[in-house]
Amino acid sequence: MRISRFYTPQILNADREVTLEAATSHYISNVLRLKEHAPIVLFNGDGADYPAEISQIHKKQTLAFVNAQISLNVESPLRIHLAQGISKGDRMDYALQKAVELGVTQISPIISERCSVKLSEQRWQKKHEQWMKIIISACEQCQRNVLPELHHPIPFSQFIAKQTPMRRLILAPGSQRYLSGIARCEQGFQLLVGPEGGFSEQEIYTAEQIGYSSVNMGPRILRTETAAAVSIAVLQTLHGDL
Repeated sequence: MRISRFYTPQILNADREVTLEAATSHYISNVLRLKEHAPIVLFNGDGADYPAEISQIHKKQTLAFVNAQISLNVESPLRIHLAQGISKGDRMDYALQKAVELGVTQISPIISERCSVKLSEQRWQKKHEQWMKIIISACEQCQRNVLPELHHPIPFSQFIAKQTPMRRLILAPGSQRYLSGIARCEQGFQLLVGPEGGFSEQEIYTAEQIGYSSVNMGPRILRTETAAAVSIAVLQTLHGDL
C-alpha cells in the first residue's frame, strides 16, 4: 500500500509531534479516512522526507509523530526555469502540474500579448495561491521534497529584461533551430512557452534581439500545456535525469 505524503511549512524534527494544518487534517480524516497509527510521510521543502505516524486524529485536527529524518535527493541535476504564458481554464494548472513532475526548479507566469486572462491585483494574488496549491500537490504525488520557486505573474517585457546566466530559449513554431539540437548549459535553461496562440512575432523578435534562441518543436503545433510538458521532457532527456 502506498504511504500518503503531505506538505507542511513547519520545522520538522525526528522524535517530535506536530499538529498538521486544518486542510491536511480534513483530507486525512474525511477523504482518506486514515486511522491512528497509520504511517504517513511529511516534508517541508528542506530536501528531506520525514516518516511519521498519526498519533491523534480528529475532524479538525490531526497530530503526527515524526519518527525519522531521511535525506533523499530526487531533484534533477538540470536547472530549468519555466516561463509559462498564462492561459485560461485548467490549461495553466495542467502545465504547472506536469512541469513540477518533470523537475523544474522555478516557474514564472508570464502576461504576454495574447494572454486572455485579465485580473485585478487581488485576484492575481488568489491565482498565485491556487497555483502554489497545485505545485504542492504535484510534489506530494511525485515524491519531490523541494518545492519549485513560484514567482508572481510578470509582463513579458519585464521578464525578458531580467539578466540570467541560464541559456535562454523561446518556443517559436517555424524556427530553423530544433530544441533537440540545443547544447547543454551548465547553468541550466530558461524556457519561454507561449499561451494559447503562442507568442506574437514582435515578442519573438524582441526576445531574439536580447539573446533568446528561438527553437522549434517539430512540424505539429502543440497546445500550450502540451508544449510546456514536452519541451521540459526533451531537455531532461537530453541533459537531465530522464
